[in-house]
Amino acid sequence: MNFADTEVVMGILKNKGYEITENIDNANVIFLNTCSIRDNAEQRIYGRLGNIKTHKDTRPDTVIGILGCMAERLRKDLIEDKKIVDIVVGPDEYRRLPEFIDEAFAGEKGIGVKLSRTETYDDILPYREDGLNAWLSVMRGCDKFCTFCVVPFTRGRERSRNLDSIVEEVKQLSVRNFREVTLLGQNVNSYNDEGRDFADLLAACAEVDPLLRIRYTTSHPQDLNDKLLETMAKYDNICKYIHLPVQSGSNRVLELMNRTYTIEHYLTIIDKARELMPGVSFSTDIIAGFPTETDEDHQKTLDIMAKVRYDGAYMFKYSPREGTKAWKMGDDVPEEVKTRRLTEIIDLQQKISAEINQAGIGNEEVVLVEGFSKKSKEFLSGRTDTNKIAIIPNVDNIKPGDYVRIKIHRATSATLFGDILEVIGDGKKEVQLTA
Repeated sequence: MNFADTEVVMGILKNKGYEITENIDNANVIFLNTCSIRDNAEQRIYGRLGNIKTHKDTRPDTVIGILGCMAERLRKDLIEDKKIVDIVVGPDEYRRLPEFIDEAFAGEKGIGVKLSRTETYDDILPYREDGLNAWLSVMRGCDKFCTFCVVPFTRGRERSRNLDSIVEEVKQLSVRNFREVTLLGQNVNSYNDEGRDFADLLAACAEVDPLLRIRYTTSHPQDLNDKLLETMAKYDNICKYIHLPVQSGSNRVLELMNRTYTIEHYLTIIDKARELMPGVSFSTDIIAGFPTETDEDHQKTLDIMAKVRYDGAYMFKYSPREGTKAWKMGDDVPEEVKTRRLTEIIDLQQKISAEINQAGIGNEEVVLVEGFSKKSKEFLSGRTDTNKIAIIPNVDNIKPGDYVRIKIHRATSATLFGDILEVIGDGKKEVQLTA
């Protein structure tokens, strides 16, 4: 989501005549786009500011800005205590950046952190380098108010972009030879444009170009309905991959988290998806050590992991966020207990991921080639539509953007290795843009 926001910021500034530099020594303006979802993310920004201070000392006229969720949450600390910061701008005030930059060059500090109920940047064309994968925000904010989460306080309430403008942007991406678009929202299942829901949006995007893969994230289990699953099953180019955060396997803890669903309801979604899309893959988010979590609660999380058998998971220790309801509950699970529980969760997930991938040896998969393998230019890397990394030999007639049919001959918990059966190619078709 921050990656997509950064492209919006770059689009705004490019329209005002600014150019992007990859070399910090050439920069007149330096922005850090921040996240507040966990304390570790904030600490990394403080460390980065320390590095930039040296640059500011040698070039004092350089404008330093903090963007995003941390800007809204810690504006006083950033401006008053971190003397090198000139601009602090939250996610809903990026349009004012050119104004703030002008003021900063004149010696004035700039703060813009008001949250909006209407801002979607619908009319802003994000600045994107040419590539294969694009991130596209379809809505902003969140109304769920999970007790551990700062997002409603840093990104505001839910509001959706116009469906037609999103489809037009997808068309432009297809014309530019992007091969995969990920639709983004804190809770995409709440998308609503005058009665047109997320399933309608997903179908409209899929119909732009049958060779353009469509992904989305993130879903909230309360709102993921049969219509969405049926839409996914209908279109071959909607990837059969669902990121569905469970957070905990304990109904007691889920209630304390204000997650508004039960494990029983969660499992009905898993079952329905697998009924409609055999082979669909799931990933999830899991928090270890939420306030008052007991060993019994933790065991229930391990149980749900074993029952669902996720293909992958994002797993974290609970991180208290000031201003949330969970902050007031107290961080009463000892750090060593959190660490032990998280280790058990990670170990189980790695075991399950390895077993799932090993079971796929001998299967055929279609892979979108993305580029060279990280380890060797003798191999190419790509992804299956179920979001698994696949490594294949680098042969002359394959290029990034091609679809390749492969047969899996080896697998680890994180990666598939395959032999090439068929090069499908990119098969571009003409896409009509709206005048």
